[in-house]
Amino acid sequence: MHTSLIETLFADSFFSPMRTVYVVSDSQLEEIKRKQRQEELENLESSRKRLEEVYQSRIKVIDEREHELQEELKALSPAEKKSKLPAEETAKNEVKT
Repeated sequence: MHTSLIETLFADSFFSPMRTVYVVSDSQLEEIKRKQRQEELENLESSRKRLEEVYQSRIKVIDEREHELQEELKALSPAEKKSKLPAEETAKNEVKT
């Protein structure tokens, strides 16, 4: 079947999505742009605040873990020195005799 050009145009425009066009004055356009920029600025500020909060939270966790590891190392250091001393003394005695 062959369809006419008018039938094709009618079918395409009937089924294709229509765009809505708004006509606004220059002052309205400027107000819309101002509101969009203000909203974007507020979004950036809130994003920055959340990012800084997350950063501070991670820093706190890292600092706590670092402190725990330092305390564990302090607790292990005297035990290591005590366990090394007899071996070192044995080695020194062997050299002297």
